[in-house]
Amino acid sequence: MREQAHESQSAQHKASLQRIGRRRAPLRYAPHRGHVGRGTHPRGTWDASALRPAEPRPNHGLRPVETPPDILDAAENVLQIMQRHRIDAVVIGAVALAAHRYVRQTEDLDMAVNADLEHLRLLAATLNTEGYRASLHEPDAQDALGGVIDVEGPFGVLQIISYAGKFPAVIEDALREAKMSVRAGSPLKLVPLPHLVALKLYAGGMKSKADVVEVLLRNPDADLDAMRRLCASYRLAGLEELIDEAKSQAS
Repeated sequence: MREQAHESQSAQHKASLQRIGRRRAPLRYAPHRGHVGRGTHPRGTWDASALRPAEPRPNHGLRPVETPPDILDAAENVLQIMQRHRIDAVVIGAVALAAHRYVRQTEDLDMAVNADLEHLRLLAATLNTEGYRASLHEPDAQDALGGVIDVEGPFGVLQIISYAGKFPAVIEDALREAKMSVRAGSPLKLVPLPHLVALKLYAGGMKSKADVVEVLLRNPDADLDAMRRLCASYRLAGLEELIDEAKSQAS
């Protein structure tokens, strides 16, 4: 039976998502009324472009910058280590937003997994043995995530975020449906847009809602009915008002 997302976005839920293992640059939300980015990418590939802070560009949103290849190399190597522990991952967060045409500043790369604490502890130990600085942030009963591993090195910060026992269905589905990778030939898969929106709704909070509005503005050809069906299957509320807000800003 599929795990389902929590229907309510309680204060404890929001606080735990912000607290556990999160070390981000401030997120920048600037609505672009009447503007929809229409950049395209070859099917199945994408040149990542969202891992360093972007500077504002008047009337044109945030400026994409090139991704340091070393953080992608590190992420691909970490994924190989994860797969030795039978853990697979899909890229979420700001990198996934950029792949779906909304670039905002970030300092890390997020990888979502379904792994219980025992496997996370073993993975963190292996990563430290392999020369990374890995620290596991274990959840308490009120946390909305199943644990976060910060992986640090000269490349920056990778975060391995587990939804096990909290919202595993969306990660299972995203891994099955993912077709786009961070660069040609990479094993790092990007979360599909509907599942990315579902994760944002699960997170709640103004920044996550703003991200949904912005990514909808930049994807006018998105299948909204499929997005509605997916979010309804997880019992996630709030999508319709964000769709309406995006339509209002685009008009």
